[in-house]
Amino acid sequence: MQFLGRRKKLIGNFQNDLYDQCLQFYGQPPLENISLTEFETFAVERLKLLKTVENVGVSCGKSSEQYTKKLDAEISSLNFPHRGGISEYEKRRKDHISHFILRLAYCQTEDLRRWFIQQEMDLFRYRFNCLHSKHKTDFLHKNNLKYETVSAEEKKNLKDKLIASSYGLSGTKVEEHDVYKVPFQDALDLVRTRKVYLLAGNAYIPHHEIVTIVLNDFRTRLSKALAMTARSLPAVQSDERLQPLLSHLSHAYVGQDYSIQKNIGKISLEQIDALSGKSFPLCMRHLHKALRENHHLRHGGRMQYGLFLKGIGLTLEQALQFWRSEFVKGKVDADKFDKAYAYSVRHMFGKEGKRTDYTPYSCMKVILSNPPSQGDYHGCPFRHSDPELLKQKLQNYKVSPSGINQVEDAGFSLNHPNQYFTESQKLLNGGRDIKKEVDMSQRSQENPASLWSLKMELDRQGISAK
Repeated sequence: MQFLGRRKKLIGNFQNDLYDQCLQFYGQPPLENISLTEFETFAVERLKLLKTVENVGVSCGKSSEQYTKKLDAEISSLNFPHRGGISEYEKRRKDHISHFILRLAYCQTEDLRRWFIQQEMDLFRYRFNCLHSKHKTDFLHKNNLKYETVSAEEKKNLKDKLIASSYGLSGTKVEEHDVYKVPFQDALDLVRTRKVYLLAGNAYIPHHEIVTIVLNDFRTRLSKALAMTARSLPAVQSDERLQPLLSHLSHAYVGQDYSIQKNIGKISLEQIDALSGKSFPLCMRHLHKALRENHHLRHGGRMQYGLFLKGIGLTLEQALQFWRSEFVKGKVDADKFDKAYAYSVRHMFGKEGKRTDYTPYSCMKVILSNPPSQGDYHGCPFRHSDPELLKQKLQNYKVSPSGINQVEDAGFSLNHPNQYFTESQKLLNGGRDIKKEVDMSQRSQENPASLWSLKMELDRQGISAK
């Protein structure tokens, strides 16, 4: 106990030095003790931050001015470090601790690590680009990335060569902005794409390209850190206080609640076939097709599809009618349905068992819980299907070859099947209530794949997804 005061002083000095900027590589783990309540609060708020980064990237495009403006507003409202304010110690502390908490939750599988790295990289890029020139240089030096800025005299001597070798660089920009001198082996991506001037083993990096090098370094560090965290995870999971929380975080969805209360009575049973061709994401379209062809789905498929239908507006009575009418076309008669299957439908709506009113599955839950086996039709086609089978399926839906390539490159950009449905309906109906659009079911047959890739269509028409 006699060393407590000294330890607190050391921790205080460490934190003051660590939090002197709004940006860091998260190389040093936090040393202080925090309560379980703060642990959970920080984790959930960090997850909301990364989900916001993901959603803004989908709706605005990461290189647009709108993207920066929207992230400015969103990050400020979430109470995280914002544009290097001088009195942001508590925000930077939360940023630091929450990052390491989510490392614990998102180091567990390759899919989780990939998602976490991508969102952290996008957040890092945004923050780095917001730094003033001096703060960028300070950050580089503090993290042993000692890339020197080219002097005004050297820039003047190399002006024409810098302009000729660097895309988008004008004489004015060369004079007004920093140019960095970097060992060429640290800038291989830029060298490979011929975006920089090379001289005597150095690459001359324009101010707007230095983030590429820093971001590659950040990715490498974070990837290694997640691998190390995964190796030590068993020790953390043995703590019965943390294990349930970390498991919940990796499956958590913090977006809009697509529950029945907001959409009750919005669609009729007669609309489902037409809507499946226009506005269902591929996972739900696949389940609907399997149900219509086989007149049956296993439990995993019934839960995933049933809750989705609940979320887009089916009432309990409609759901019972929908499932019963389809199952009796197969090997299940009405009496068997009422005895063996009706209970699970009522259970979804909170009318049986613990009376839990279940909400539709998010993409994260679809991917990470109950992976499909042979004979199953649930799951995520982008994660659980063979790439060639996925390509064939898109071709069957009349998606063009270029469209297929865009879909494969983008993967899933929205994070909830019901979000896909909602945004699709907004795009189709211009904000009108779909219950007033019954006659659209005939028109939809003209082009059943017209809205398959919602992100692709939104981008093409210049319409924001949010």
